[in-house]
Amino acid sequence: MSLGPVMTDVKGLVLTDADRNRLLHPQVGGVILFSRNYDSPEQLKNLVDELHTLRTPRLIVAVDQEGGRVQRFRSGFQRLPAMGLLGDLYDKDSNKAIVMAETLGWLMASELLYYGIDLSFAPVLDLGHKISSVIGDRAYHTKPHIIAHLANAQIRGMQQAGMEAVGKHFPGHGSVEGDSHHTMPFDRRTFETIQSHDLESF
Repeated sequence: MSLGPVMTDVKGLVLTDADRNRLLHPQVGGVILFSRNYDSPEQLKNLVDELHTLRTPRLIVAVDQEGGRVQRFRSGFQRLPAMGLLGDLYDKDSNKAIVMAETLGWLMASELLYYGIDLSFAPVLDLGHKISSVIGDRAYHTKPHIIAHLANAQIRGMQQAGMEAVGKHFPGHGSVEGDSHHTMPFDRRTFETIQSHDLESF
């Protein structure tokens, strides 16, 4: 059975029969885990192992483990800083910030891979304007070229550990007010403006 295009979630700390039936649907290709799916490193390993044995090829298991306020697995994992702090550091010492971004990328990926997690949805490539409360300090900086430098360093670290990166979010999210988890944000700027600012870091 090949993997489908849908990434879904599961209800709790262990799989239910309903979860298993849904995950066997041919349109499903992956599972994203949240804080509600985590209690301890041992429980996580058992859950991921079962997810990976459900199908061949195995389902992709992913998580948002950016750092700061978006780190789904905390107890038993290294606490990762918000990436905006690296942007602040970059303004004072760019070389130190680059080294730190690469190190944190490696650390985050190494921990997740140890427990069988295939992907972390990172890095955040949005511009860190104060406009978007849902992005906020999750973004490295307000300047695209600085975001690109720091994100490339984080990606290098992730790849050194053996994990590919997934840059996010949709270009322009950092420049709109609406939280896309709850509403449909609208960006009324021209495409040329978005292309010359928000898209540059991507």
